[in-house]
Amino acid sequence: MRGLELLDAGAVAVDLDDAGQVKKRFTATNADLGAAAVAALEKVGGSNGPLGVAVFNPDAAAVSAAMKALDHRADVKTLQVVASGIAAAVAEAWTGAGRGMKDVVYFGVAEHAVAGVLRDGVPVTGAHGRAASSAWLALNPVEREDYRKTGCLEAEVAASGIVRRLIWRIKAGDRSRVQELAGGDLAAVSLAHVLNGARAGDGVAISVMRDTAKYLGMAAANLVAIADPEMLVLGGIMASDADLLLEPVRSEIARRLPPPMMQALKIATALGGADAPAVGAARLAASAR
Repeated sequence: MRGLELLDAGAVAVDLDDAGQVKKRFTATNADLGAAAVAALEKVGGSNGPLGVAVFNPDAAAVSAAMKALDHRADVKTLQVVASGIAAAVAEAWTGAGRGMKDVVYFGVAEHAVAGVLRDGVPVTGAHGRAASSAWLALNPVEREDYRKTGCLEAEVAASGIVRRLIWRIKAGDRSRVQELAGGDLAAVSLAHVLNGARAGDGVAISVMRDTAKYLGMAAANLVAIADPEMLVLGGIMASDADLLLEPVRSEIARRLPPPMMQALKIATALGGADAPAVGAARLAASAR
């Protein structure tokens, strides 16, 4: 079975065995998402059949164009499009940290903030396929232009948002070694620079990541309060950089939820990594046959 995730400027394709293990994977980089998707699929091969496609923003024009490019391929019998967060939740419940659980919330942050809810093993997609659009969780009463464009949570905790907050601090006069790590060029600062700066004891980076953990914890608590899952699976930087974020996020969740709800909740870091959305999309497409 095959799955695909469309990224901002590329695509990740996977070919899986029946147990959900990745046999082949390939990442194609191209601003033309249709070209990237076709190139990635050709590299992983696999048999003809349904194709699951995970996307962050199903309303984007680039996604629509990519779907048309895929729809014309002879080796794609049917296309099933799903939100990346929902696909990741399916993957984690199938072969990952939530294996064996039927009521799961997945919440992950990397380039984007995504989430997905499974209720009794079934994805909760909503009336228009936009359920659990965590990027738009409103966690700050201040009205800002970037909140209106991408969503409050996305603007604060996605990779570009974390970098932006650190740069704002430096421009406001705070001294940070992160700028040195980036060769002195603020435009070159990346999320990795901020994370490494926090690990190295840089005060500004530590403060930025502390604020990030607060936003993440608040968002996770909101998702748990709404869905009441057996397990909350934390993905993206909360898994890959758990040394910096896991305990602060867990503590923030505990501060925001009543003790009985917190005591009944299992929290785990995701195991599927960057492949999870493509894996989950493949599973959903195969199950729909």
